[in-house]
Amino acid sequence: MSLDDLPTRAQHDPDSDPVVRRVDRPAPHQAKITRAEELRLQLADEIVRGQLAPGAPLDETDIARRFSVSRTPVREALRQLAASGLIEARAHRGAVVARPTLERLNGMFEAMAELEALCAGLAAERMTPTERARLEAIHEELRVLSHAGNPELFHEVNERFHNAIYAGSQNGYIAEMTLATRVRVQPFRRAQFRNLGRLAKSHAEHDRVVVAILRGDRTGAAAAMRAHIELVRGEYEVYAVSV
Repeated sequence: MSLDDLPTRAQHDPDSDPVVRRVDRPAPHQAKITRAEELRLQLADEIVRGQLAPGAPLDETDIARRFSVSRTPVREALRQLAASGLIEARAHRGAVVARPTLERLNGMFEAMAELEALCAGLAAERMTPTERARLEAIHEELRVLSHAGNPELFHEVNERFHNAIYAGSQNGYIAEMTLATRVRVQPFRRAQFRNLGRLAKSHAEHDRVVVAILRGDRTGAAAAMRAHIELVRGEYEVYAVSV
């Protein structure tokens, strides 16, 4: 997976917005997401919810007809889904749904937990005052949304929250690896927000991360983030049983 270069610690402007190139969502300056992105999200939801079963064929022409689009955005959506591991793109035979085994999914979440914990720990030591204030503002936005009961919007802002921590680590290489791993886990992380009461729980977990970062507590921030991602995995498993 190709990611644009992220700023190194020496290049980082503490007063600028965090520069973490989005590969799983559109760039912040885009007014709205592309048709390919809409298709990717729709198909990812159907796969995670079990509406598209493992092994089910994904024919470009059929999908284009179903969503009344050309094959170009369909082809791009399938490419992105293959990169995230949700489908298998087979040469000369088309794509099929390929849900990860439980062992594979656990491995993905385990890697995600360690990478996010590393970012949070570094952010506790390296975030500038401006970056800390920005993180607090996003955290407050999530608090409001946790009461609104809108999982889609909460998910959008939640990604900004995690991106702010990646950028705050001031280590472009680690941020790049973390974001690339999140691309693979993202559909499963997104699904957990449909669980009853999950938005409020997620915000409470974030709160422990934010408090530790603001205190400059590297060990505490890493432990809180690791625990958060492990709980996310558990929430996804609860969701998966229910669909």
